[in-house]
Amino acid sequence: MFNSLRGIITEKRQDVLCLTTGGIEWELAVPLLDMEELPPAGQEARLFVWLYHREDQMRLFGFASEERRNAFLELIKVEGIGPRQAVKILSGIGQDELEAALENEDIARLEAVPGLGKKTAQKMILALKGKLVRPGPAAGTGSVHEELVNALADMGYDRRIAAEAGKIAQRCRFIHRQPVRFRAGKHPVRVPSDQKVPAAAQYHGRNQ
Repeated sequence: MFNSLRGIITEKRQDVLCLTTGGIEWELAVPLLDMEELPPAGQEARLFVWLYHREDQMRLFGFASEERRNAFLELIKVEGIGPRQAVKILSGIGQDELEAALENEDIARLEAVPGLGKKTAQKMILALKGKLVRPGPAAGTGSVHEELVNALADMGYDRRIAAEAGKIAQRCRFIHRQPVRFRAGKHPVRVPSDQKVPAAAQYHGRNQ
């Protein structure tokens, strides 16, 4: 199965892009916002693709990133949304806005997308909330995370539970405007004002 195509863009028109690779010119259906992110005709580009195959037709869809393709694949799982409408939806809303609208259940923002009605917007929220959120940095790579896990373990928590709490804290991190010192168990930690601190560390610790 195709994952991506890399070649020279030969033509861009509305929601169709032509890409030449290895002597073959491919015609791809591409959302307008993805089209804008891609370079102009004559330059090289890589598109992440998906092949739609039925008995009576085949159509190749292209996207500027894996996240956009994943959003497309999730959209076509929603009742009443086919590949063409999914492309129209992605043509009218960017990835960050789409994720935020789904997570915040912002029906008004989804309805603002051309061709997207209230019922379909509600179906999208029910089906996709929580599925398009991109994971944050891997837990365990920062000193604050390690200190938090060690501190919780010293307080008597099972280390596996402490590690899971650390992952949640990593995803819920925020930035303090002032230097912060917190203490949990035997591990005092001073964090500079420009460093991200897990919210859970503030909850379990004690500011000084």
